[in-house]
Amino acid sequence: MVAERTRAWDDDGFDDAVPFLARLEKEDRHALLSLGRPLRYRTRAVLMYQAEPSAHVLLLLHGWTKVTATAANGYEALLALRGPGDILGEGAALSGRDRAATVTALEPVEAVVIDQGRFTSFLSDNARVALHLLSLSTDRQRTTDHRRLQWAALTVRERLAVLLLELVRTHGHRTDEGVELTVGLSQQEFAGSVGSSREAVARLLSELRARKVVVTRRRRIVVLRPDVLRRIVGEGAA
Repeated sequence: MVAERTRAWDDDGFDDAVPFLARLEKEDRHALLSLGRPLRYRTRAVLMYQAEPSAHVLLLLHGWTKVTATAANGYEALLALRGPGDILGEGAALSGRDRAATVTALEPVEAVVIDQGRFTSFLSDNARVALHLLSLSTDRQRTTDHRRLQWAALTVRERLAVLLLELVRTHGHRTDEGVELTVGLSQQEFAGSVGSSREAVARLLSELRARKVVVTRRRRIVVLRPDVLRRIVGEGAA
């Protein structure tokens, strides 16, 4: 199945009710959004920088972003993709620590920015919203733990196949050519996501191109044969 989330929200507009705004009652959602002001970001604009002090949180309405972190040796890892309905910067806002990651727009983004003090005061006065935020944090941690366990049992080739299949499901758009991924990620970003080097990912993508499984261009991938990717993952599971 190919799905694409492009709406900020309707009452039934979120995928599996996972994003933060979708978890809230309608009145709570409106009350929270009314605390902030709208902002727009161009494609590739940086919304938040790793290690900067926290001064606000962002609620995404439209558009997708990538969350990355850079290690001391310069290695950059892709941690997550965040889109409509998601919240950004809440961890730093609540802990008072510097931001743990950089957030960059993958396409034009519309968001609502809420000052840190107004956000934390709102949570103090609204236990229901605070519990939903805690639930979100728990779910994100569970996903991270599951991915870490899954990655430990797979080769880089299998990890890349899993990642491509996930992107087909969540960010795939059917075309005459195949399923085009609507998020433009570089080879380095793919490498950071699967825990490998850019050179290794480049070799694997070249192999998939030669087998006519994918077509790649600059920051653009079209998946021609998802069945082959599933077979690669199945081989790893076996």
